[in-house]
Amino acid sequence: MKKTLALILGLTLTAGLLSGCVSTRETDSTDADGSGAETTGGVVNVYNWGEYIDESVLTDFEKATGIKVNYQMYDSNETMYSKVAGGGAEYDVVIPSDYMIARMIEEDMLEPLNFDNIPNFADIDPNLLNPAYDPENLYSVPYMWGLLGVIYNKTMVDEEDLGSWDLMWNEKYADDILMFDNSRDAIGIGLKRLGYSYNTTDETQIKEAVDLLIEQKPLVQAYVMDEVFGKMEGGNAAVGTYYYGDYLTMAENNPDLGFYIPEEGTNTYVDAMCILKGAKNKANAEAFINYMCSTEAGLKNCEEIWYSTPLMSVREELDPEIANDPYAYPDEEIMAKCESYAGLPQNILDLYDSEWTRLKSAT
Repeated sequence: MKKTLALILGLTLTAGLLSGCVSTRETDSTDADGSGAETTGGVVNVYNWGEYIDESVLTDFEKATGIKVNYQMYDSNETMYSKVAGGGAEYDVVIPSDYMIARMIEEDMLEPLNFDNIPNFADIDPNLLNPAYDPENLYSVPYMWGLLGVIYNKTMVDEEDLGSWDLMWNEKYADDILMFDNSRDAIGIGLKRLGYSYNTTDETQIKEAVDLLIEQKPLVQAYVMDEVFGKMEGGNAAVGTYYYGDYLTMAENNPDLGFYIPEEGTNTYVDAMCILKGAKNKANAEAFINYMCSTEAGLKNCEEIWYSTPLMSVREELDPEIANDPYAYPDEEIMAKCESYAGLPQNILDLYDSEWTRLKSAT
């Protein structure tokens, strides 16, 4: 769903990004960590969100299996989709969000999984199985999940202004508000503020939400994705909206930051591992997915990136303060305020594109 792209260029895993290549690393083909993982060799090409993994897990996987990981990163579902759909690069594993998985299934872009090769799937939280975006669980394995909310600087925002999406439209914080730079999330926030569903196909409601965003535009300092990290951590904005796992990272660097779930409701999302149609390294891709679902790898990833784990064994290993965090692992009361994205028909996707252009060109 999402970490700072500015940091990506510094990662040793992505030395090839600037030239359009993926990075590879030489490893031993022995079971170096004693995990018992089968040594198969070959490669696996992985396309994931930026800063969305513990780097050491990739090295561990390579040592355990002898499979080299070619690893590249993106900053949004739409970026990933455009690159994959355009046929400009060959990947085996991609990790889209729920609504994008639904679209890719509809467009026959994903390969059905052989779960005999993914035995660790048995550890997935039953509440995340057979989701609306993949009803028969044929194409995806949950990687991380979480909630969207409002992040604010407690030294800059008055306490009485908290609780609603209205804060993102409050003129008191003009030029100190950060808004999503992608159509699904931004328009979704407008829809929620109006009391509508994220998944409405009512064209009038969608246009009304964009009208609301156009009204907000003069107050917005910047439309951002991962740039939100530097701005909120540095105290350069008062209000933003992003994912709870990323908020925890930001708050670690700036304790003045706070977070809340808007009373009108918000998004709960799942990012899941999938294999692209016609992947050349399908067996290696399934080995990678299975390894990501091991307790060891899952715990490392969870403790590194702060997102909520779908693995039951990992949650049992977490520090109780984290495992009982009401926003990381919300109860039914909080979940009742949440709605997942669903796939939308093509005419509505086209409308999102044209309405997003209308917003961006508005003066």
